[in-house]
Amino acid sequence: MSEQHIREVTESDVATVVGLVHELADYEQAADECHLTTEQLRTALFGRSPALFGHVAEVGGEVVGFALWFLNFSTWRGTHGIYLEDLFVRPAHRGSGLGRALLNSLARECDARGYARLEWSVLDWNAPAINFYKSIGALPMDEWTVFRLTGDALEESARS
Repeated sequence: MSEQHIREVTESDVATVVGLVHELADYEQAADECHLTTEQLRTALFGRSPALFGHVAEVGGEVVGFALWFLNFSTWRGTHGIYLEDLFVRPAHRGSGLGRALLNSLARECDARGYARLEWSVLDWNAPAINFYKSIGALPMDEWTVFRLTGDALEESARS
């Protein structure tokens, strides 16, 4: 079996990660909604004031998975946390421990930086992911509902 490795994303990984994001969008049945470009991701990760961070999973030197995340803040805890925007491992490498390893790398980031939380969202229909997250001790936040302003509603709100 080829060697598995989790590491921080580098600028040379950007194009590959963009491709993986598009694979994730296809898996989530939302390929038409994904418009991420290499330049956008490069700027978000490595621009003048990066606010996005990432880790990649490699097998035999090939990037086959990623976790992209940013900081959030808990006013109740008084400290930052990590919000996992996306985690994806190519289907051929699922079940090999790479998803868990990516999450563990983020947990280590939280621990090292004194952050109180590691949070993320998962689609209701994604039973394999939900079962995986529960298997590592993650708890669903059923009492919370995610809201989002986007598109016309966001523009209208900005003009009000």
